Amino acid sequence: MPIAPPVEAGAQCGPLPAGRMKGGRKHRVPLSPAALALLRALPRHADNLLVFPASRGGLLSDMTLAAVLRRMQVDAVPHGFRSTFRDWAAARTQFPREVAEMALAHAIGDKVEAAYRRGDLFEKRRRLMDDWAAFLDRPDLPGQATPPDGRQPAA
Repeated sequence: MPIAPPVEAGAQCGPLPAGRMKGGRKHRVPLSPAALALLRALPRHADNLLVFPASRGGLLSDMTLAAVLRRMQVDAVPHGFRSTFRDWAAARTQFPREVAEMALAHAIGDKVEAAYRRGDLFEKRRRLMDDWAAFLDRPDLPGQATPPDGRQPAA
């Protein structure tokens, strides 16, 4: 994700070009202060503007995060991070469904609604992402979660 120039210039969003998006449309990601601090702290390579470049340069493969999770022996898949965010937004916030869906860059299924929706709810998404960052930063989060299939974690 080429985000280094806007972050260095003080911008508070990460632009994702249309070519990188499944829906083929540009998407702006509001970055919380915690996300900006993390991005600014990452090492930079003068010839590479990617946030997480592959070890030999260029883009990481789509399987890189899955491989990292396997090596860490985490029973999860990368898409689960997006699912966790969506579940949290629905269960723990008062943000409208549309704001969470737009934060995930999901397409609007209803063609009539899509025709009338011209904005990107950026400021509402910024507040949502700030709340998400605050939630993730809580030291009192429980250490175990119940898997989606209802199994109880081993004691």
